[in-house]
Amino acid sequence: MFGPQVPSVSVTEIDDDTYLLDVREDDEWAAGHAPSAHHLPMMELPARIAEVPTDRDVAVICRSGGRSAQVVGYLLNNGWGQVRNVDGGMRQWATVGRPVVGGDGQPGRVI
Repeated sequence: MFGPQVPSVSVTEIDDDTYLLDVREDDEWAAGHAPSAHHLPMMELPARIAEVPTDRDVAVICRSGGRSAQVVGYLLNNGWGQVRNVDGGMRQWATVGRPVVGGDGQPGRVI
């Protein structure tokens, strides 16, 4: 469906040293995101690509894994080597009980 297989990582394998890149839209982010995530909507990536680190592991997350897989492919094609797609996205993140916070700092939800 997405062309060549992109490298992936499960939500349980993501640790504090991983740069978690959330590529969802603003309303999705505001409703609920991982506390340590960095927000960069998918459509803004080409203009803001320099914000994504090249010197550490990057895990890309969206709601279910489709958009993030596209972003991983884009980053791989632009020289990133340590980038992986988060299997199951924020839905899986919440399902396994990892924390989700809203834009106001209160408990959030995945939309």
